[in-house]
This record gives sequence, C-alpha cells and structure tokens, in this order.
Amino acid sequence: MAGSNTKIINKLVIIGAILLGIAAFRYFDLGQYLTLSYIKASQEKFQLLYLSHQVLVIASYMGIYIAVTALSLPGAVVLTLAGGALFGLVIGTITVSFASTIGATIACLVSRFLLREWVQNRFGDRLATINNGIESEGAFYLFSLRLVPIFPFFVINLVMGLTKMRLFTFFWVSQLGMLCGTIVFVNAGKELAKINSLSGIMSPGLLISFIFLGLFPIGIKKILAIYKKNFRPAVDTTSVINKRKEAA
Repeated sequence: MAGSNTKIINKLVIIGAILLGIAAFRYFDLGQYLTLSYIKASQEKFQLLYLSHQVLVIASYMGIYIAVTALSLPGAVVLTLAGGALFGLVIGTITVSFASTIGATIACLVSRFLLREWVQNRFGDRLATINNGIESEGAFYLFSLRLVPIFPFFVINLVMGLTKMRLFTFFWVSQLGMLCGTIVFVNAGKELAKINSLSGIMSPGLLISFIFLGLFPIGIKKILAIYKKNFRPAVDTTSVINKRKEAA
C-alpha cells in the first residue's frame, strides 16, 4: 500500500510540474520568443552573446530545447533554425541532435510512467498487437517514423512511451533517425535572414525524399525476410548427417 501511495504521489508531482510549466509558458507568453520573427530580429544580439560566453550559451540553449521538447511545446523547429544560425552546421547539428533526443526521451519516459499502466489496463488486448510488433521490428519502425517529418515529433514520443520499447533503444534510434532532418533544418538556419516562413524550408521534393527514406529500412527488412523464406537454398539434411559421420 505504501508503495502504491508513493507512486500516486510521484505521478501527481510530475503532473503538477508539467501543468505548471505549460501554465508559465502561456501566462508569460514565452511562445513569442520561439517565433521566426523574434529569432531573426535577435540574431545579432545572440551571436555577440555566444562569442563572449560559448559554453554558457550552448548549455542554456540545450536546456531550453530539452524543456520545450519534453513538455511537447511548440517551437522546436524555430529553435533548430536558431541553432544553425548561432552555432553553424557542425556544432549546431551536434547540439540540436542531443538536446532533441534527450527531450524526446524524457517525454517518452513521462508518458510511460503516467499513462502506460492505465492504457494497458484499458486497452491491453489491442495494445498487445502493437507491443508484439515493437518487439519484432520496433527499432526499424521507430527509425522510419523519425525519418519522415510528416509525423508530429511529440506524438511519436508519447505513443512510444505506451509500448515496451527499451528507453536506450528509443534514445539511439531517435538520434539516428532524426539526424537527417536535423541537418536539413540546422543548415537552413545558417541562412536565417533569407527564411520568411517555416513552410518554405520543406519543399515537396524534399518531403517526398524523406518519405522514401523513411520507408527504406522496413522495406529492406521485408525484402530480406521474403528472400530467406522463398529463395534461400534448402539445407540438405541427409548430406550434412553423412558428412558428420565421415568426420567422426
């Protein structure tokens, strides 16, 4: 009973912290600082600050990015562009990659702690099929989802928290899967002054390329499975037994 009460208290504390964070974001209108217009207007000021305090700026940037992604708040795309504008392609990609993955993993963990038990009890039979699929090809599936930018970033974090995927697997697959998109947006951020809207970054051709790239891992796995099942030469068990007898 004591353990159950402690778990309930922990859940209430986490829920309270999340609600407090979202309320502060709304009340103080912090979203205005995560807009393309604000980042563009403040670019020179931020660059001067970065030149004077590089480590502090990177650490602060990562903290903000992690908080935004962990709370599933809007602004991750703008922050990614800002990372490219401030830090350049290499440092920006590394910084955004780790910050976004850490934030996503925290969101996944919170979703798992708060919701998975309730969802399992309520939809256990339906979720069993999903869990079986995750166990058999979860890494490929998550990798494909991360490569395709048409799926909302925060939804993937929350849904994967309801599955039995290991958090370490979630972390490294997410980091690899999001890397292509991160490089694209960080590189675009280097030309921040020329960007007038977020929609202008992703051209239809680039989006289609991401979709095909996302389908590639699972496609390869399916093709290999079909090949092994239908085309791999059957093993002649009789000859194998005879060879073993001769060797003996």
